[in-house]
Amino acid sequence: MVIALRKVLISDEIDPKCVEVLQANGIEVVKNTKLSKEELLAEIPKYDGLIVRSATKVTADVIQAGSNLKIIGRAGTGVDNIDCKAATERGIIVMNTPGGNTLSAAEHTCTLIISLTRDLARAAQSMKEGRWDRKAFMGIELNGKTLAIIGLGRIGQEVALRMQSFGMTTIGFDPIVSADVAAEFNTEWLPLEQIWQRADFITVHTPLIPATTNLINDAVFAKCKKGVRVVNCARGGIIEEAALLRALESGQCGGAGLDVFCEEPPKDQSLIQHPKVTATPHLGASTIEAQSRVAVEIAEQFVDLMQGKKLFGAINAPALTNALSPATQPWVKLGESLGVLATLLAPGSASALQLQTTGAELAQAGSYLSAAFLAGYLRSSRAEGVILNLVNAPVLAKEAGLKITTSNQAGPSPSVAVSVTSANGQLQLVGSVAAGVPVLTGVQGSSFAVPASLRGPVLIFKAAPSPTLLPAVVESVVKNGASVVGLSVSSAVNSAVYGVVNLSGSLGNGLEALKNVVSSASQASL
Repeated sequence: MVIALRKVLISDEIDPKCVEVLQANGIEVVKNTKLSKEELLAEIPKYDGLIVRSATKVTADVIQAGSNLKIIGRAGTGVDNIDCKAATERGIIVMNTPGGNTLSAAEHTCTLIISLTRDLARAAQSMKEGRWDRKAFMGIELNGKTLAIIGLGRIGQEVALRMQSFGMTTIGFDPIVSADVAAEFNTEWLPLEQIWQRADFITVHTPLIPATTNLINDAVFAKCKKGVRVVNCARGGIIEEAALLRALESGQCGGAGLDVFCEEPPKDQSLIQHPKVTATPHLGASTIEAQSRVAVEIAEQFVDLMQGKKLFGAINAPALTNALSPATQPWVKLGESLGVLATLLAPGSASALQLQTTGAELAQAGSYLSAAFLAGYLRSSRAEGVILNLVNAPVLAKEAGLKITTSNQAGPSPSVAVSVTSANGQLQLVGSVAAGVPVLTGVQGSSFAVPASLRGPVLIFKAAPSPTLLPAVVESVVKNGASVVGLSVSSAVNSAVYGVVNLSGSLGNGLEALKNVVSSASQASL
């Protein structure tokens, strides 16, 4: 899958280094941060790539209008403002910069935790108002307290390490990070039900998804120690705002540090104005260093993808992770070509699809080869204007009820075998790569003494073995205006052979004439 990035639009404010990196690599960049929704819809068809922060809302209609769009980059962590489902269905890569603002977000979290111990915001305000209220601001120490960290990814880990230096015990939960990994940064992994009653402070570092929406609610506060303090520098809505307000009013929650809100900026000021709340306007990533890092990182990720070096930060393209190297590209093309041939030789609805790789070098290739196969297999049924690729083929296949299983076996030389089961029986194809070119090596148990090249216009046929078969096929092809540049025929199995003719030009209506010579024939452009 080659990503051609000639022109990129930056629609939000971003560090100038982003533009510099892109332009230094030959990419035309237009920065326009004043586009209305209507103007963006009109402008986006001109671009191969789009870079945003949080202001631009990349909705489904924007994605639909981006007829040339190949990649959307978020210079930051969250992608709440991008319709990732719509992008995936269109085969558009969505990527973020997962590590660029890690330190800034972690430091801001720690700042809010510390501020809650001494009610720093109100104490500072009282001084500005001319008061000296020492007795009103009795605090607590962090030493000996327990900090619960919900989400033990990059930011959660950095928070843990910093707060341990204050003498805090860190416990946490993450469905992905294991207890052994958590132990490496001195954090005890616990299930959520065991966390609430132990925590003196709780900080959340998860994405906002259905499983985390209102994760901390009335029921959770009721399980916590009286006076528990909470911090949210992740996403508004992970802590239920109405429940938090009730806990603050009752004293069950002793204070909250909030950098994010369900609505930004919030129209409802109830939480912000509460005396036990320290609120900041989504400043977690707002440092000079973080903004410089994410700007450079998103630009470098675009360039790396364009140059086929690597894929980093993509959130909707797992099949592409190992599919970008020059050595891998012929195998990707092989998978797609086998998918196209499968639809020609086994038309109709498939009930089962299997893909088996042979050889150690293809042990990790199942994800991208299956995606490539599906891209070829679904090509004839794709909706108008939708380009199938490794991003959207698995999703569209799932929507169509197609499931493909993959496996790998040991063997002396790498190869790919696919099996398609339908009401008409089972089709088996085997292919490999020779001198950088995808080739067909077997069909239905037969084998090609000279592997058939799978590139350019090809004609594939099935026929009864006969001494006059090949001359008749060549004569029919030439008579109908095409030239033969390659011809391979398989061994005979069950009184049938398969042949692949590499063409220069198209047979056009001559395909029907050829069927007088063979039992079945189809053509495709691979």
